[in-house]
Amino acid sequence: MRISTKGRYSLEALLYMALLPSGEYSSTRSISEHTGISDGYLEQLFIPLRKAGIVQGIRGPQGGYLTGRGIDEITVGDVLRAVEGSLEPVECVTSTVCPVRDTCTSRHTWSELYAEITDCVDSITLKDLTAAFKSMDQMEYAI
Repeated sequence: MRISTKGRYSLEALLYMALLPSGEYSSTRSISEHTGISDGYLEQLFIPLRKAGIVQGIRGPQGGYLTGRGIDEITVGDVLRAVEGSLEPVECVTSTVCPVRDTCTSRHTWSELYAEITDCVDSITLKDLTAAFKSMDQMEYAI
């Protein structure tokens, strides 16, 4: 399974937004300047994120975006599903259409993998990511 730039850039933009003071809006231009993600691409990413309630936007000269819920309520899984779609490694994990579903020898492996992926991405919140990012600033490097 590979996460595309949609997933990676969405998480990066949301991390930037989560690091701002609570309730502060940020324009796509500002996010773009600080992350290096194209302004136009951010606009495209925010469409499914708005639909999922992960970000909310305000139009106008003082407008911009902020997280749609608390950063402790938005998981990596929420973000990835909004922009990437299903996280199933193969389609048959949740589909009932497969004619050999009940006798498939590899389905158990894919189901286990899907459960592990889901457990992992649903256990990490934006709050966790901000804490990890802030702790990176505290690290001292020695060569």
